[in-house]
Amino acid sequence: MVLKIVSVVGARPQFVKSAVVSRVLGEDDAFSEVMIHTGQHYDDDMSEIFFRELSIPAPAYNLSIGSSSHGAQTGRMLQAIEEVLLKEEPDWVLIYGDTNSTLAGALAASKIHIPVAHVEAGLRSFNRRMPEEQNRIVADHLSTLLLTPTQSATENLFREGVSQQQVEQIGDVMFDATLFAQQRERSGPNAVERHDLEAGRYVLSTIHRAENTDNLPRLRAILHGLASVAQQLPVVLPLHPRTRKLIQEQPELEKLSQCLKLLEPVGYFDMVDLEAGAAVIATDSGGVQKEAYFNSKPCVTLRDETEWVELVDLGWNTLQPPTSAEAVEAAILGAVGSEGTKTGAPYGHGESGALVAAAIKEHMGSPTK
Repeated sequence: MVLKIVSVVGARPQFVKSAVVSRVLGEDDAFSEVMIHTGQHYDDDMSEIFFRELSIPAPAYNLSIGSSSHGAQTGRMLQAIEEVLLKEEPDWVLIYGDTNSTLAGALAASKIHIPVAHVEAGLRSFNRRMPEEQNRIVADHLSTLLLTPTQSATENLFREGVSQQQVEQIGDVMFDATLFAQQRERSGPNAVERHDLEAGRYVLSTIHRAENTDNLPRLRAILHGLASVAQQLPVVLPLHPRTRKLIQEQPELEKLSQCLKLLEPVGYFDMVDLEAGAAVIATDSGGVQKEAYFNSKPCVTLRDETEWVELVDLGWNTLQPPTSAEAVEAAILGAVGSEGTKTGAPYGHGESGALVAAAIKEHMGSPTK
């Protein structure tokens, strides 16, 4: 029996995660995969380059939803995904992470009684104001199979009353992806060299979360802090299109940004190269926090909380809410040369993609929620 899987993706972190699993599914005759790209991230820098680099098959369905308010975007996704599922009649729907695409995929499948497998289940910031937190909680409690990346994520689900039979701790598919990128064949100079950077002598930063970009005092503190750091170490900032637009709308922030080395969004391989070459990484991205750890780089997380609590416990990650420019500057410069501990394997052993496939096979026939 061939299991038909419909995978729902829409944002750049999901393209990276799904590439790991899709390679496994494509090599196993027990599966056929149909991919839906919602179009949540839709331009070349945020979408198509990932499909090319990571050898992901072109999506069977590109819904081209684009950006809009949370309600409008999720509603359009829900309707369009449901139509595809009714046509394809899959055995499972596979969702990733915590975006609106994740939520819409879970809702569409559960309402027509198709079992849902959630990769990266169980993460919690315990901040219900975050759209991502709302998405991941609802998706988890609609899912049939919850595939967790860490022990803390597993424990979160048990505390919420999820049955142990529904939970499989598989490690983090992002670790698989990083190993794939590190081991790839290279041709020509890497991203560090192409951008005229000196390895170990720059700060890499990414800023995109609404809690920072939509809050002018926080965004101002971050950019002032980064500009101060740039007086001692170059600061490289690949800019999410939305963040760039917000900065350009504020003359003060536009002026501060001129102190930084601004880049357009970079592809996955270039991002891994830039992470590997950095002295410190300062970010509000969950994925980048982990990639810093995978590359043994200290990370400063410019948020009030993190879902990846083990990184703080191991000493690789410092939480620094962007309350002031001085606090941001001090945290970043204070992290230069620091190291945490490499104890155990908090994110698995680089075999998470294979464990996703194995878990789905094992749970075939499980009742839907």
